[in-house]
Amino acid sequence: MKKKIMGMVSLFSIFALAACGSGGSDNSKNNDSGSDDKAANTSFEMATKNDKKAIDGGTLEVAVVSDTDFTGIFSPAFSQITLDDYFSEPAQETLISVDKDLKIKEDNPASTVKMDPDSKTVTMTIKDGVKWSDGKDVTADDMIFPYEVIGHKDYAGVRYSDALQQIEGMVEYHDGKADSISGIEKVNDKEIKIKFKKFLPSILQGGNDPILGYAMPKHAFEGIAIKDMEGSDPVRKNPVTMGPYKINKIVAGQSVEFVPNEHYYGEKPKLDKVVMTKVGTAAAAEAMKSKKYDMFYEMPTNTYDSWKDNKGYQMLGQLDNAYDYIGFKMGKWDADKGKVVMDQNAKMADKHLRQAMGYALDNKIIGDRFYAGLRTPANSLIVPPFGELYDKDLKGYTQDVDKAKKLLDDAGFKDTDGDGLREDKDGKKLTINFAFRDNSGVAKSIADYYIQSWKKIGLDVKLTGGRLMEVNSFYDKLGADDPEIDVYQAGWSTGFDPNPSGLYGTVAQFNFTRFESEENTKLLEEMSSEDALDSAKQVEMYKEWQEYAFDQAFAIPTMYMYTLRPVSDRVVDFSIQRQYDAYPWATIGVSSEER
Repeated sequence: MKKKIMGMVSLFSIFALAACGSGGSDNSKNNDSGSDDKAANTSFEMATKNDKKAIDGGTLEVAVVSDTDFTGIFSPAFSQITLDDYFSEPAQETLISVDKDLKIKEDNPASTVKMDPDSKTVTMTIKDGVKWSDGKDVTADDMIFPYEVIGHKDYAGVRYSDALQQIEGMVEYHDGKADSISGIEKVNDKEIKIKFKKFLPSILQGGNDPILGYAMPKHAFEGIAIKDMEGSDPVRKNPVTMGPYKINKIVAGQSVEFVPNEHYYGEKPKLDKVVMTKVGTAAAAEAMKSKKYDMFYEMPTNTYDSWKDNKGYQMLGQLDNAYDYIGFKMGKWDADKGKVVMDQNAKMADKHLRQAMGYALDNKIIGDRFYAGLRTPANSLIVPPFGELYDKDLKGYTQDVDKAKKLLDDAGFKDTDGDGLREDKDGKKLTINFAFRDNSGVAKSIADYYIQSWKKIGLDVKLTGGRLMEVNSFYDKLGADDPEIDVYQAGWSTGFDPNPSGLYGTVAQFNFTRFESEENTKLLEEMSSEDALDSAKQVEMYKEWQEYAFDQAFAIPTMYMYTLRPVSDRVVDFSIQRQYDAYPWATIGVSSEER
């Protein structure tokens, strides 16, 4: 699973880990997170309990609750928000699976993956019979192809990362100095070998860079320039996939219909059809009450009490590997250099200003008041599901108004004209533009609370453009470093790899804060080094970075969250547990014709 933008009420990976211990739990229920709040003491099942036999056929109706249209990108190499991933899940399949510690297993349903730290290589082999939905074999060329696309200088997406640059020859290929990636060898038609400069901890983690857990059908993109691929038919209109179902019909932004993939290498899918439909948040509760859908993605937790007891559904849930955060814009992305360029004179460049804004907020009130306790205050940019790497003792930013005011006073942000609002250090009017996603029915209330909290410490904060932003527009402006955004509220689904380099590194396009420093780079490089293969050293490295990130406050985590999935009682053989050996869409069925 890759790191993803969270663009809706909250966007989650379906395989998110529930446990906060070292690596997770084999049980069907999640472990306690250690927090004292209501949600942390709530236990949910992670797999359906229906033990009836699945009928032959049937249609599964899935509601994806969102007030935002999905963008219609059906390729993991180009998708950026999890909303798009939801609408392609039944058709996609990973080449890897993970164990309870979220590390790649050697034997997977579609492939084998052999790690050799001594030779700094990983060998991946596609098993016989694995085919694309158009009947063509999945080949070594298809495994190599996503590396060639993402690493190419004309690639317009955001997946080119620090970790990928550790593959031998990747940098030279990206810079146009080589026509191929020297560190990726096609051993035969079914097998590739990847050679690394260093064998780093992230290589072991499931579904993240630098081991891409998916192939791309090279034959489907024949004749399409890499710079044009994101908008091409194989990405948008007629994707060739390898999952148990294939895409049959797309209603742009609204729904996707899937039918069984007759070329699927596993057992024949049980269902005749899967239909995934976007449902607005205002209509979701009534749709559940009337049993209109079999499954609901992203039911708004701010209305949890109104739908949690609906009959006919089982509540699957777990603590997600995701968080919301407040980010501070401090520079721009230099596309020519492929790196972040920080502006030391940016409006938000003073860390004391950023820290003060963190101490002004009481996020427990937000979780309790708007999310029924299903969101809990976050203290770190490393999430609890990563076990020992998560610093549970880090205090984080809890509300302390007096401390916030003193930080601003000491830094020179003072009210010089007596209007109750602070000027900047030069005595000039200070207005901070705050971008907030229009991603839920309570978004405006939360944005207003933040703005009011900052006003109480003397800061004049206004919504960018005077209103909430539509989600896709929000991320477009964020990625383009819109000068009207000084501060923003966003979220990440972190994937299976705890390493934050892909979000906060110098060459990470996802580093929307545009923060960089020698110390940050040094700490991230240490966490990404071979020394971090030593688990004790790795824990210390992660702790040091978390403390540094807390001090620099370039991104202040606000909320961890529980993800819930109401599933009809007629659904069988479906799990949201991230520790998995088989793909859940390959086994799902229904035990009756009617809900």
